[in-house]
Amino acid sequence: MSQIDIRQVSAADRDAWLPLWQAYLRFYNTELPDAVTDSTWQRFLDTNEPTHAALAWADGKAVGMVHYIYHRSNWSIENSCYLQDLLVTPATRGTGVGRLLIEHVYATAKADGCCKVHWLTHETNATAIQLYERIAERPGFIQFRKAL
Repeated sequence: MSQIDIRQVSAADRDAWLPLWQAYLRFYNTELPDAVTDSTWQRFLDTNEPTHAALAWADGKAVGMVHYIYHRSNWSIENSCYLQDLLVTPATRGTGVGRLLIEHVYATAKADGCCKVHWLTHETNATAIQLYERIAERPGFIQFRKAL
């Protein structure tokens, strides 16, 4: 694989980002209205929003994406960073692109004054869990939620 370049999205990147976003939604067997996708994209471009996105590029093609959100915590003065979405194309899985995207979030969040990065994955996502256990701690919390 050629050199991987990780960079924040710009308005010109929507056509490269959208297929990755759609693949991510398919991976989790979900669909979202176009209005949600449009709103999500616009938030990435708005400097007043706490949500961010970066793409991994190889040979001029987007091969991975990561979305992350800064938020307050009652356990620290500094913000925390929630890594919400991560996807690497099937052809580039196992090549280190996922790790590079996570390390990009680590570095960006640290530079922006965050004190931690945290995320969730589905318990069946064994391949991703192997990576996550090498680069982060697994605190043992169980997620509960209720849709409103």
